[in-house]
Formats: sequence, C-alpha cells, structure tokens
Amino acid sequence: MRILLLGSGGREHAMAWKLNQSVWTNPLYIAPGNPGTAQCGINVPLDINDFEAVGKFCISERIEMVVVGPEEPLVNGIYDYFKANEDLQKIFFIGPSKEGAQLEGSKAFAKAFMLRHNIPTAKYKEFTVDNYEEGVRYLQNHELPIVLKADGLAAGKGVAICANHVEAIAELEWMIQEAKFGEASKKVVVEEFLEGIELSVFAITDGKNYKILPEAKDYKRIGEGDKGLNTGGMGAVSPVPIATSAFMQKVEERIIKPTIDGIYKEGIAYTGFVFFGLIDVKGDPYVIEYNCRMGDPETEVVMTRLETDLVGICVAATQQELDQVEIRVDPRKAATIMAVSRGYPLAFEKGFPITGHDGKFGKQSLVFHAGTKEENGKVVTNGGRVLCVTSLDDDLTEAVNISLDVLSNIEFEGMYYRTDIGFEFR
Repeated sequence: MRILLLGSGGREHAMAWKLNQSVWTNPLYIAPGNPGTAQCGINVPLDINDFEAVGKFCISERIEMVVVGPEEPLVNGIYDYFKANEDLQKIFFIGPSKEGAQLEGSKAFAKAFMLRHNIPTAKYKEFTVDNYEEGVRYLQNHELPIVLKADGLAAGKGVAICANHVEAIAELEWMIQEAKFGEASKKVVVEEFLEGIELSVFAITDGKNYKILPEAKDYKRIGEGDKGLNTGGMGAVSPVPIATSAFMQKVEERIIKPTIDGIYKEGIAYTGFVFFGLIDVKGDPYVIEYNCRMGDPETEVVMTRLETDLVGICVAATQQELDQVEIRVDPRKAATIMAVSRGYPLAFEKGFPITGHDGKFGKQSLVFHAGTKEENGKVVTNGGRVLCVTSLDDDLTEAVNISLDVLSNIEFEGMYYRTDIGFEFR
C-alpha cells in the first residue's frame, strides 16, 4: 500500500517507525519528515498546509492512504479538501473533517459538545472582547486557582493556571486585549480547577466504532518535579498505574463511548485518532481536553507498546470494520525522555550539530527525532524539542534509567532533559 504520512515531529517519527513495520507498506512517504523519518521511508519536501500541493503529490505517486500527524492541517480542513476533489476522494484518509477537528481547534466547541452529551468536564464560561468586563468581574469572584485557556490552537501552550485573582485578570487581558496567542485567544475559556493526576487516553474511530489504544501520561513542565513553564511535553510513560481496569471502565462508559456516540449522532465525519486528555479526580475521570490526533510525546510510548499492525488498524477504520480488530499491547513499561534546546519553551537557538544519536543502543531503546534537520551532511537541531529516547522494560524505573543512559551518550550545545519522568510511579 502506498502511504503518505504528514508531519515532521517526534510523533510522526514514531508513527513512521510503526507504519514501516507493516508488510502492507510499500512505499511510505513522509512530508516533510525529518532525518529520523528518513530511516523509515522517503521524505518529501511538501508544505502540509498547501492542500493543492499535497493533493498533486498523491495523484502523481498514486497514494492509497493518507495519515495526518499534526492538528493544524486537520483544523484547516484537509480532509474536506480531499473529499471534495474527485481525484482524491477515494484515498483512504486518517484524520477527521474540519468540523470534527474543532474538538481540538476550539475549546468552546469541545465544551459545548461535552455538555450536549453529558460528558464529565470542569465547569466553565467563555469570554471575548465583547464581554471582557463581565469576564473581569467573573474572575474577581472565582474560586482559586483559576484555569484560563485560549480557545484556538496555541501549540500546547495556551493554558494558564492562575493562583490569584490579579494574575488571572492580567492573563485575561494579555490573551484577549493584547492577543497573546493571536487569533487563538480572541476567545478565552475560563474553567474551574480540577485537582488530580492527569493522563492521556487514545482511541481510533471510524465515526461509529472505536478501539482503545495504550494510555500514557506526559509531563508538560520544563523543570524537575513538574515545575516551571509549560512545554509541548518533556517525556511520557505507558502504561499509567492509576489506569486500572475499574478506572478504564469508567473512562470508556462515561467518556469514550458518549464521545463517539455524539460524533455519530451529530453526523460529524470522523475517521482517525481521538486524544482524551483526562484527569483522575478521586477515582472519577473528567475530560480536560480533546485532541483530534495522537499526542506528542505520548505517541513515542504508545506506538512502541502497540503490537497490532497500525496499517491494518487504519484500513479497518476507513472501511468501518474496527469492530473486527483486536488490539494487542506489549505488557512492558515504556518511558520516553525529551531532549530540548537551551531556553525552550522561550527563545532558543537552532543549528547545533547532534552527536551520538545514531549509536547502537540495543533492542530496548529507540531514538525519535522531533526538531532536527540535515545540514551539510550532519544532523543539527531545528526546534525546541529536538529528540527523545524511548525505552522498554518490565520495570518502569529501569525503563527510565535506560533512556537516561542512552541520552548520556547524545550531545548538542545547550541540551537539556528532565531526569524525573514518571517520578510519581517509581
């Protein structure tokens, strides 16, 4: 099967690695990809938001299936572009419609969807420039701490948890009046703060049926002990010890099934991955957010534990045959640790040579590229999150230690990583 995977990060490297294992894959193209994905398939220099260029490539290379990694092209409507084009509409497509992608693209849309389908989530209100003063008054009387979220896409950084009212009002002004996140924060969702342990649960759906994939927990804060600024993710572990069979039964009955049923009842075209960002509040799951794709760096642990053929799963989703698929999972623990550039998640420099990333680390470990590129025959840094190491072991602490040991052999100027990933479970 001729497959095109869209994206260039760690998530896409992990997906390319998994897709390439399938006997069905021949060939695998990745657009634009990175030096890591080049080891799994053929990189193609395409702008994934240039739908016309992507479509022309699919026609010229007789692509049979497209898998979309990141959220932006989905929110921008790439699925709808393909389905409206007679030459492209028969291509198997993994990714929701523009409407379905609004579950991630608009926090307000997602919240309203959850209310309509009685899916447990934090209480909320939304504010824009038109009711800004009402928002200020609302914050002045809100219980602390207060959560503010930019309504639109903000690269995983559009959330502020404010410890006092002055900070919350300043954040609201920054988001709405000063466009902290541009268009994304023209509307702000204010939520009650839920206290508990967060985790990520993933499913793939054909719009009616679904299959649950391995769960994970990621670590957003830049500093040890989950302190400091929010990032796109500093590491992840899978499985998550709190995700017991009893807890996961609640997740499926109260959250996953009502979500997929809601998608079906509302006639939303959705074939692809659903990311459920959850929080365990005293044993009960609540939805913090939806994503319309796999998470990053969670994909780097989910894909390494998934034993079922990913191409087969995707084909079954496009044929509405997911109910016939059996998901098999490696029982071992997986831990991934992200190496980032100095200064991230604020300003950082690029272009530093990376050494040690292509060493022989044994069957237990994999290096996934996130923000890298090839320059004059060398692999150099090209992002805030540069690469990550994922390791598998029967013991989580040992899996973390193996990843740390591999990272100790990798170098680039200003390299930083957390050593405490999975700390609360070790």
